[in-house]
Amino acid sequence: MAPSVPPAGAGRPVEWVFRSARSADVEPIVELRAVVMRPDLERLGRYGEHRVRQRLRDAFSPRHTSVVVAEGTFAGCVAVRPAEDGRWLEHFYLVPALQGRGLGSAVLRSVLRRTDAEGVPVRLNVLQGSAARRLYERHGFFVEAQDPVDVFMVRQASAGVPDPDPGR
Repeated sequence: MAPSVPPAGAGRPVEWVFRSARSADVEPIVELRAVVMRPDLERLGRYGEHRVRQRLRDAFSPRHTSVVVAEGTFAGCVAVRPAEDGRWLEHFYLVPALQGRGLGSAVLRSVLRRTDAEGVPVRLNVLQGSAARRLYERHGFFVEAQDPVDVFMVRQASAGVPDPDPGR
């Protein structure tokens, strides 16, 4: 059964699943990244039409990326890249219409269940001032380092991290 998230203001949950990414997914993901990252990158004076897209093209790894499909439609993606000291959570983007409705928490919980089962810490970086930082903090990430553009966060593997959305 697919995990579900109750949509804002509606009675029925949004059904979603992961599927493995394919090489053909790169361009839809590139465009999603450009849309969702633009406000924060512009605020930081770092947005470039070509650069925002090319950075993902250069880093895209279908092997480590999962596509989020909600109600049969492309809804986003997340990548979990192995590293010597754990995993890096990267390229976690959701289409704007689904943000703020619990889908991000549901996807992140699913990813973290897997990394907790492996007993490894998870690292990520988020842009300074990004609303996504609150999502990560609710799920047990804490700041490890930061610079004027990025906040580097880590979450230790733990069965003891409280679920911020029990019952979902």
